[in-house]
Amino acid sequence: MNANTPRPHPAEWDESATELLSHTARDLPSGRHEFHKERLMAQIHDMRQDEHNTTPAPGQKRRLRLPRPAIALPLTAVAVAAAVVAGVWQSSGGAGGVRDSGVATGPALTTRIGATTTKGMPQLLDRISLAAADTSHPDVKPGQFIYVESKSADSFVKTVGDKSSLASHALHTRQVWESADGTEGWLIDPAVNDGPEGETLSLPDEQGNTPEATLNAPSYDYLAALTTDPDKLLAKIYKETEGMGNTPDQQAFTTIGDLLGESYPPAELYPALFKAAAKIPGVVVVDDAVDAAGRHGIAVARLDETSGQREEWIFDRKTDVFLGQRTVQVSKSSGTDALITPGTVLYTSAIMQRAIVDEMKQTPSQAG
Repeated sequence: MNANTPRPHPAEWDESATELLSHTARDLPSGRHEFHKERLMAQIHDMRQDEHNTTPAPGQKRRLRLPRPAIALPLTAVAVAAAVVAGVWQSSGGAGGVRDSGVATGPALTTRIGATTTKGMPQLLDRISLAAADTSHPDVKPGQFIYVESKSADSFVKTVGDKSSLASHALHTRQVWESADGTEGWLIDPAVNDGPEGETLSLPDEQGNTPEATLNAPSYDYLAALTTDPDKLLAKIYKETEGMGNTPDQQAFTTIGDLLGESYPPAELYPALFKAAAKIPGVVVVDDAVDAAGRHGIAVARLDETSGQREEWIFDRKTDVFLGQRTVQVSKSSGTDALITPGTVLYTSAIMQRAIVDEMKQTPSQAG
């Protein structure tokens, strides 16, 4: 985009749970399923609280709220997360506390709830699509690895004994490496790993299983084979995520958002994702949103009316480059813990680096 082109106004455009997770990760080398694992532990607790304290309204599905990415859990993610949740339910005996992760805790994260508008939303997503198409985005060659460095934090309901309070896991850095086919990788994240050296994400697992990549568990090679026609792409997303989430539209939006985070959509697919998102009902523009690194931007968002949570994809106002995303509680709902009030930031992230490197655990600065 020409820098001199006038731009419209932004409005227009318990310990057993943790131990089980650790053991499961070793039994099924699935660090990749633990993308933002710190949220999983908090949300397992949240789910247990919902089960213990609430009953779904007639016709309302109880949703298993996995961590970001909620759907794009590469390869072993979905199966392992399900095993973890099942184990936690069996070992916890109902509601109870979940041990803090390996990062410090503090008060709940809060924010001003930004105003929304539908005005200019298609134009904003068009600009974002053009920016994505213009960005240098080399292919991943055999033997190379996708490297993503991000910062993240989250709020969660912390229960000790019979007392619950809203807390947060501190902002922390995570580094992920993954091969193009998704069978090799490494994770360094203080919220997940037992030590600073990190852990392997490589497959097959100890049972010799190598799950095939899917839209719910993508690899770069899988994404490279997807259609770049926005209508066909969106139809595929709706079909493959049928029955997930609270509504089909929200799940489609979440699925696309997940692919913007810890993955590397090929150059041809990246703009198609934004064009597909523009076709989802209920998508709005948020005038101001802040990512985990404190960078202000304009957001493309959608409200999950069942949970009262708004998922926001945050973009730089000048360059339209994706910065990060966050989930904000904007209204009460029957499925929301009473402690989680409007303005609570349930999850926030910021992409700091995304690059292609030649070796596992190599960083862009080392590659340079």
